[in-house]
Order: sequence, then structure tokens, then C-alpha cells
Amino acid sequence: MLLYSGHEEENPQNTWRVALMTFKEARKAIIGWESHGFRIIKASFKTKKEVIIMNVIQCYAPINDSNDDGKDKFYEKL
Repeated sequence: MLLYSGHEEENPQNTWRVALMTFKEARKAIIGWESHGFRIIKASFKTKKEVIIMNVIQCYAPINDSNDDGKDKFYEKL
């Protein structure tokens, strides 16, 4: 299973995207997923213990050479 967060345009100017790839078995356990912009995705899964939900956050952080404003916005959102 592939969960994807990124640009919807066909040829975006910037191509930052993030994805989360799981085994087929994870389909049975997934509760839902959320895109938080084109750099962050969160997926929630059921576990064997019914009261526990596992949240997985996958992100593509800005590189050190990026401007400080962009990095600050990313880390605030994260």
C-alpha cells in the first residue's frame, strides 16, 4: 500500500513529495491518514492491543541551505 502526499499539479515547479509504503497486511490495520502539506504525512494504525493506536509520521525536511523562514514553518507544522 502506498500513501502519498504532494503536489496535485501535473508538472509542479517544486517536486517535494513524501510517501509511506507499507505491506499489504497493513491495509487491515489502517484507521486513516492525513496529508499535512507536501512534506508531511501521518498514518494511524490499529495494534493488537485495542486501546493503542500507532501513529506514523513520515516527512521530507528542508535541507540546511534552505531559507530560515521555510525551515521554521516546516518545524512548526511538524
